[in-house]
Amino acid sequence: MLKIALSGCNGRMGHVITDIVGQKKDMEIVAGFDINTEKQADFPVYADPFEFKGECDVIIDFSNASSTEHLLAYCEQHHTPIVICTTGHSAEQLQNIRAASAKFPVFRSGNMSIGINLLMDLLRKSASVLGENYDVEIIEKHHNQKLDAPSGTALMLADAVADALPYDAEYVYDRHERREKRPAHEIGISAIRGGTIVGEHSVMFCGRDEIIEIKHTALSREVFAVGAVDAAAFMAGCTQPGMYDMSDVIAAHGN
Repeated sequence: MLKIALSGCNGRMGHVITDIVGQKKDMEIVAGFDINTEKQADFPVYADPFEFKGECDVIIDFSNASSTEHLLAYCEQHHTPIVICTTGHSAEQLQNIRAASAKFPVFRSGNMSIGINLLMDLLRKSASVLGENYDVEIIEKHHNQKLDAPSGTALMLADAVADALPYDAEYVYDRHERREKRPAHEIGISAIRGGTIVGEHSVMFCGRDEIIEIKHTALSREVFAVGAVDAAAFMAGCTQPGMYDMSDVIAAHGN
């Protein structure tokens, strides 16, 4: 039986993950970590991970970027793999995550959807073929409660495109002060926040007289929860320190 500790257990994604794990016969949530310590499911909830004295095989983190370093300290002490699904980390926090991966297994992805991660492969292929002849624009849409903008997923997609372009791309998030024609080597990234949009990402390759648009729409949060649970199952079997992501999970599914 795979034992999972869930950070952010009383949040929206925490509830979805709790429901999905509850339908599995080979895994269970043994503890939750949350600033709201109300017990809302069949496991204890702690404000501080170090209050948990039991054992777990892996931690799923869907909380807040401000909680990450404390979770990393817990994982280092107990040598517990962690699946970091939280986004909005600063450059310093990302550096600390990478440093932690030298000590124990760390999984991090800006988006837990398998579909999004397959989309990244399509974008690399498209960018390598279309090259300098197409302008690249990314539009992402999320609900009005999302804290970070642009989304971690939008940045993942931009990185996938930039890796395959024949030039060093400049990410441009705001053009309202730019009174000039669009430079050729930009990747424009726009964020929309409204209503209850779960998540929508569009990448447009705009050329002369044609537009190629690649789009992913999440219709429920379950797609992210399923990916997180799959990643947790994968990470529980990882004994070597290192930085892992969804490409490792997809490769494991293919074997």
